[in-house]
Amino acid sequence: AVAAKMAALGGGGTRWRQAWLPTLQLLRRGSKAVTRHWKAMHLQRQKLMAVTEYLRPRPALPPRCLPRPSPQGQQEDGQARVLRRQVEETLRASRMVAVCQYNSMPDEDLATFRHYLRKHDIHVKFVLNEIVRPVLEQSKFRNLLPLFVCRNILLVSPEPRAREMLRVLRGVPQVNLLGACIDETILSRRGVENFAQLPSLEVSQGQTVAALSLLSSQTSSLLQRGPAHLTALLDEHIRRLRDTGGATEPPPG
Repeated sequence: AVAAKMAALGGGGTRWRQAWLPTLQLLRRGSKAVTRHWKAMHLQRQKLMAVTEYLRPRPALPPRCLPRPSPQGQQEDGQARVLRRQVEETLRASRMVAVCQYNSMPDEDLATFRHYLRKHDIHVKFVLNEIVRPVLEQSKFRNLLPLFVCRNILLVSPEPRAREMLRVLRGVPQVNLLGACIDETILSRRGVENFAQLPSLEVSQGQTVAALSLLSSQTSSLLQRGPAHLTALLDEHIRRLRDTGGATEPPPG
């Protein structure tokens, strides 16, 4: 019984100690001694390391004196070759080539945009700069190279449809016109707008024919004015002579 009481008292004391530990405890831990310090290499060892250092053999000729590898020797990707051929055919068959900056837009809006352009026989071509740049450098469109600095698209047409193209682009802010080549003439955005304000080819031809006809008719009238005036003066003089001769002629006997 006494042992049980002592055990109970001892257990209670242990629980009391566990429940009321101090908030601040000081623990002392031993620090590890630093046994290795940096030591300078011995002079003899430094000499040995310098003597046994590996030196790469120098080439017989400096690299700048060697001939550069020709680009013809490198094998060209077949897909890039096909894409370049398609771009060449497109540029060759188009009288209007417009370069536009393309920003991301929903697929539905893109399909609607292409549909409205296709109604005017204008086609949208997505091209990569690394594909179209080599083609432009060797063609008459080389002055369009500064425009290919970002994600671009080409609007091509076999006929100059600048007015219809600007009308469609006015409703699509994601596509910005940078420049164009119309009938082998490089035009800026302002130049394309001025070109769109010009009348059609048939109207221009009619105006030219009318202007040329007016000039020829004026020239003809100017050339005929002198003879006609001289003829009128002679007729008037003859008439006056007849009138004067009839009045002075003596009456018959």
